[in-house]
Amino acid sequence: MKGLIISGKFGEIRVRQKHGEQIELGELLIAENKDSKILMQAYDLEYGSQLSQSNLELVSGMKIEEDTDMEFMDEKIRSYTIALLKNLITITKKPHSSKALPDFFSEVREVKKEDLSFLTKPSNPLFVGNLRSGSKQLDFGIFLPGEKVFSHHILISATTGRGKSNLASVMLWDLLGKDYAGILVLDPHDEYYGRNRFGLKDHPSENLIYYSINPPPGAFTLKINIRQIKPSHFNGAADWSDPQKEALSAFYKKFKEKWIEAIITEQDTGSKFSEGTIAVIRRRLLNLLSLDFVDRNIICNGIFDVNSGLSTLNEICMNLERGKMVVIDTSIFSGNVEILIGSLISTEILNKYKHYKNSGELEGKPVVSIFLEEAPRVLGKEVLEKGQNIFSTIAREGRKFKVGLTAITQLPSLIPREILANMNTKIILGIEMQPERQAIIESAAQDLSSDSRAIASLDKGEAIITSNFTRFAIPVKIPLFEEFAKVDERKETKNSFEGINLG
Repeated sequence: MKGLIISGKFGEIRVRQKHGEQIELGELLIAENKDSKILMQAYDLEYGSQLSQSNLELVSGMKIEEDTDMEFMDEKIRSYTIALLKNLITITKKPHSSKALPDFFSEVREVKKEDLSFLTKPSNPLFVGNLRSGSKQLDFGIFLPGEKVFSHHILISATTGRGKSNLASVMLWDLLGKDYAGILVLDPHDEYYGRNRFGLKDHPSENLIYYSINPPPGAFTLKINIRQIKPSHFNGAADWSDPQKEALSAFYKKFKEKWIEAIITEQDTGSKFSEGTIAVIRRRLLNLLSLDFVDRNIICNGIFDVNSGLSTLNEICMNLERGKMVVIDTSIFSGNVEILIGSLISTEILNKYKHYKNSGELEGKPVVSIFLEEAPRVLGKEVLEKGQNIFSTIAREGRKFKVGLTAITQLPSLIPREILANMNTKIILGIEMQPERQAIIESAAQDLSSDSRAIASLDKGEAIITSNFTRFAIPVKIPLFEEFAKVDERKETKNSFEGINLG
């Protein structure tokens, strides 16, 4: 027994902690009624005492001023801890959301695996960690319905150093052995593949495709033909003035796929744009695409090319459609170039999936998710005030076409509330800044209004999952990537979690 229910109200049940026991923030507890169990969670702790405030002040004064031990009543009786609990779910033959209080004066105890035996593993499972109760990890795997959570978008949020990259690595490793999802990873730090250390390349599956400007053996060289770029691909990657946008559109309208070459080689659209406007556009395109114009020839110095790279986008999309994972090493590029690369691929895959929906072929296609590091770069309020881009389009309507985002950020408050609300699964690691916690709480699938302290107190690798596909927010402990990956990743966990079946 951990304690006894002594008072409170629905969502704020007060439990007196038993002497010698300890209830932690976030701990899962069970209260047993006659025909049911109620799963609850501690969200706040406070002191309680049988002594009045004046007597407490007297005793403390005697202790600190006179160094005298004065005691009233037995130590086990006079002072204690009060834990505030909230209802999560009522466990019966058919578990359901709690709508009643546990019995008055009923005992509460710590949760056991046997209490959760009704939980089942979903189809297309995505492993995210083990169930956590306070700071204790239970031998109970947490699996989410992968196809659903990816198509409806995932947000991973945490302060720096709390384990965002480790969580992403665990999820990606788990996905490599499965084919229900095609994953595009834009990797600005080249940390997932494991070029010079243990990483995704060490997975036994052959589902990993790796692109880099300087690829290791077995990987692919990243080359994209400039004729596949359209003016809309620059949305979010480059900030054009209105006259510059008009000039881009005019060149594209007249020269089609050769519009960039036409600008660089100083061809005329027939429209009356100022020489200064065209000169700025030409200079910015040369810089952004790493091109030079020498002796009437376009020299390609980076991944964008005039002759090669015509099939790259199509090959990437075909691999995503086959349920493979494509990792793009963008570590040596500027943020604008990385966004442009992501925009090109994301636009192509969304257009393909829109076509499949119109032709009735979408049902047989795997879901596609795009992993975005530092998501506010393309989904931030200031960015979207200048115009929409492909990533905001996917956030708003991608789920209709089985294309979703997995956005990773330490600053969720920079993302508009509408976009946050569309991210139906949020994996929250430790967040110390109150405005960032509030942004997550206000857009969560479950009521987290009482969990601000618990979120702030999360240690590295500890997380809370709130999702439309779970009936309550789930506390988890995420394993260290290397430890997780070096065991049999496909080993069946005897018991597991899937909130969609909770009545």
